[in-house]
Amino acid sequence: MSQEYPEGPTVPAAGTPEPAPAPTPALSHAERAYRAIRDRLVMLDIRPGAPINEDQLAHSLGLGRTPVREALKRLQYERLITAYPRRGTFATEVNITDLAHISEVRRQLEPMAAARAAHRAGAGERARLTALLGEVERLAAGETAEELMRLDLAVHRGIYAAVRNPYLEDTLVQYDNLATRVWCLFFDRLPGMAGHIQEHGPLLRAIVAGEAESAADLARNHVDGFERAIRAVI
Repeated sequence: MSQEYPEGPTVPAAGTPEPAPAPTPALSHAERAYRAIRDRLVMLDIRPGAPINEDQLAHSLGLGRTPVREALKRLQYERLITAYPRRGTFATEVNITDLAHISEVRRQLEPMAAARAAHRAGAGERARLTALLGEVERLAAGETAEELMRLDLAVHRGIYAAVRNPYLEDTLVQYDNLATRVWCLFFDRLPGMAGHIQEHGPLLRAIVAGEAESAADLARNHVDGFERAIRAVI
């Protein structure tokens, strides 16, 4: 049975201004710690299998041990760190056998997210995605691996935020983080990765234009292409 997606973006009645977005609340110390440590793990700045030292992390982040400890609890649930009794806490190893499991989940969720974003994104979110589209289109040969990876993360997280479903957004971010760790591990062996990120261009355009079905197809193809590229160099 084919999946049905809502058609077209939500458009307010003529003359009705879109509500102003609520101000972004300041991040708690625990949230700051979580985001910073999460991205170090995702980008492999903390290498797979490396020990996690709470004191060192707290010092490098300029935070206390309590928010760092709270962040690590979340990251353990998200499979980015692993705690062993009497041994300590370590960055989770990147196991290539997990690729099929991760891709199986993403193959279902990414098309749905792209379609929902095409339908639900407000003016502010479409403006953000349009700005990201501009960054994707300006990609040249000189970007570093880190710059490419951070742009890729920003595109995915921008789309997930536009879904306007915090539960789905959290799940999408979690699995994209796991996939990104696999990508970072093999990045230097994968040719044409700027081109892989440029594939986001048509996807972003479809979402901004409210073309849900096209966005879903492009997202599905992107997940499939990612898995094929990784398997080609294993």
